[in-house]
Amino acid sequence: MGKIHDKLNDRLREFIGAQPVYFIATAPEQGGHVNVSPKGYADTFTILDDTTVAYLDLDGSGVETISHLRQNGRITIMFCAFSGPPNILRLYGTGRVLVPEDPDFSDLIKRFGPHPGVRSIVVVDCDRISDSCGFSVPFMSFDKDRTLLDKWAGRKEVQQRRSYRAKNNRESIDGIPGLSPEETDPVVHHS
Repeated sequence: MGKIHDKLNDRLREFIGAQPVYFIATAPEQGGHVNVSPKGYADTFTILDDTTVAYLDLDGSGVETISHLRQNGRITIMFCAFSGPPNILRLYGTGRVLVPEDPDFSDLIKRFGPHPGVRSIVVVDCDRISDSCGFSVPFMSFDKDRTLLDKWAGRKEVQQRRSYRAKNNRESIDGIPGLSPEETDPVVHHS
């Protein structure tokens, strides 16, 4: 039923590209809360090479993924087929957070669609790529992306976003450091 792959082959790349939603899972080093975040906007995910992927991290209500990655690097990305043949694809690996001040950020940001409210780019080096049956995943239809997050971020002035990030993105719900003060300053970062 399940299979481990040594790389993201053409079939897996096509599967990833066809999914309108993916899920990010991280956890603190010890104890604390495991975090699972759904991600939409197909143009926020890219494959960099056979074992490396990246996704655009947009403003959000918390900073769990960034906090966990900076603490221990562990991450799993999951794609599910809600239409067509059943399949679940999991990308296990080590993630790193690139903020706008990082040297690779300006080149990588070009690989994503236009979105306001960009906090960072998460790059994942996959050490295990596996798929499984997904026989119990229900069929669901995709109507369209919700544009609320982009609209929300687009309405905020720099000072409003600075205050929001300072309040909600400095540490995780378990008190693990997230974005530093200089990283929460949204100096018009837009993909």
